Amino acid sequence: MLVALGLVASLTGAQTGRQQASAADHVTVYRVKTCGCCGKWMDHLRGAGFGVTEHVVETREAAPPRARVPEALRSCHTAEVGGYIVEGHVPADVVKELLRKRPEILGLAVPGMPAGSPGMESDKPEAYNVVAFNAKGGTYVFASIDPAKKK
Repeated sequence: MLVALGLVASLTGAQTGRQQASAADHVTVYRVKTCGCCGKWMDHLRGAGFGVTEHVVETREAAPPRARVPEALRSCHTAEVGGYIVEGHVPADVVKELLRKRPEILGLAVPGMPAGSPGMESDKPEAYNVVAFNAKGGTYVFASIDPAKKK
């Protein structure tokens, strides 16, 4: 009987671990209804194995996490994943790196809408930076992306 209870406890703990892992890989996205590139970015995340929940908001500023994103780093959509804010067209592999490294920052941003970023596919992709930001407004380059070199 004790062995059976131990097995149940082990399985329950294993299930809890799987649930926590999948919760960390779930992205909540806030976007306005007229934005097409946001849907493409969400498809990019799903293709990389993330679960995605979409919230359509009246204005970009209505997204709850948006107020914590420095104005100079803002883009067309705001998301939350694993306790971080993700602003704009951040590649899924960079989001995975963020979740693996767990730096002490508020989040990551790709300012503007660079051609060639996920959801902004283009025949003329441009290099861009993924910028980390903290609560005091400090920033640094978390990753440099050159989509032209990935072809």
